[in-house]
Amino acid sequence: MPRPRALLQPVFCLALLAGCAGYDGRSLVPGQASAAEVEKVMGPAADKRTVAGETVLWYPRLPYGRVSYAARIGKDDKLIAVEQRLTRENLQKLQPGVSRTSDARDVLGPPQRVDPYPRLEREVWTYQAQDIDAQLIVVQFSADGVLREAYMFNDPAFLPQQSAE
Repeated sequence: MPRPRALLQPVFCLALLAGCAGYDGRSLVPGQASAAEVEKVMGPAADKRTVAGETVLWYPRLPYGRVSYAARIGKDDKLIAVEQRLTRENLQKLQPGVSRTSDARDVLGPPQRVDPYPRLEREVWTYQAQDIDAQLIVVQFSADGVLREAYMFNDPAFLPQQSAE
């Protein structure tokens, strides 16, 4: 006869997996879920911003997830949508010479890494992304906070390895 403890192990594993289900907010229903429910399912937001009258709760899953989710909350405290923002389309919304650091933060979310280059008078934000393949998104700002360059390229750390034959 199996011991009660042995029977609990599979139940514990299933419960643990169910707890991970909120990772991307997929279980949340737009128009019904409140901001409190979003935080209950997805955890505390890494950043919170107000954009065009909406509250955006940020859930970056960097560096290993290569995604950054934006949970958009309307004025009525209801979820509008949960969106993965580290995409080529979102990067193209940023315009060199026009967009600012606040625009990049509103579109892409908090960066994974910020590197200052004082001699070049630049600050470089890096995001690890998963568009088609493993990608890096890099945005560079001048000292006045204006976007100077924005690009996406294959992450050299994740290029397919050539087999030696």
